[in-house]
Amino acid sequence: MAFFDWFLSPLAYPFMARALLASLMVGVVCSVLGTYVILQGMAFFGDALSHAILPGIVLAFLAGWPLAVGALLFGVLAAVGIGILSEREEIREDTAIGIVFAGSFALGVALLSTTGSYATDLAHILFGNVLGVSQEELWLIFGLGLLVLGVIVALYKEFLVLAFDPTLAVVLRLPRSLLRYLQLVLIAVTIVVSLQTVGVALMLAMLVTPATTASLLTKRLPSMMLVAGLVGALSNLTGLYLSFYYNIASGPAMVLVSTLVFLLVFLFEPKRGILWQRIRGQQQ
Repeated sequence: MAFFDWFLSPLAYPFMARALLASLMVGVVCSVLGTYVILQGMAFFGDALSHAILPGIVLAFLAGWPLAVGALLFGVLAAVGIGILSEREEIREDTAIGIVFAGSFALGVALLSTTGSYATDLAHILFGNVLGVSQEELWLIFGLGLLVLGVIVALYKEFLVLAFDPTLAVVLRLPRSLLRYLQLVLIAVTIVVSLQTVGVALMLAMLVTPATTASLLTKRLPSMMLVAGLVGALSNLTGLYLSFYYNIASGPAMVLVSTLVFLLVFLFEPKRGILWQRIRGQQQ
């Protein structure tokens, strides 16, 4: 009974109910898409893109538009820009990512410095404010989140081939460039979905950590997506309640819980956990 009181009491506040729904959706969407991110070595891209949307956020703020509109616009532009630059033989992909990342983030900070409440606005943008999610923002999070999941389901086979065997993708005459650009855009949309929850600075952890945890537990992509989604959702749920009861910033709390789960799996997973293998080795 005490557990139910602990769980249900915060939900008496409408802002907590909205935060709970937003956190669960973000946890699932980021983690499922994150499996492709880690399988294709796109973690640096995800981090760069999460910072590259900053100018769009600031411009939307200055114009009085919804922040998600500016973030989505600049996110898609940055994703396409990185794709175009990296297609040139003279420029490596990591170099293209670094150029767009640094230039966009610097532009965003410069624009933000022109506002009167620079420090406060920067803190909210960098670290999120899930407790401030409005009803309209919640609908946007669910709409974009379902869109991302729908595309992943619809193009599951194509993305699977692209992730595990790019050569087979050429043999099957799959539109590799188009699929690649679509993946970049999906990451951009996912970052917009997660912006209010964990902000720009912690976005990479939401994409990478639950998916990496799942990769230590299973090697089949469908089960990896399922485990990653569960880890992401439960980590966000636990972090949200810790932030409510112990007055911790919600975004960092979610990321810390997710990181703790990863460390536990990394150390104690029966087949590949480091400490578990040492214990079994000593027993033998």
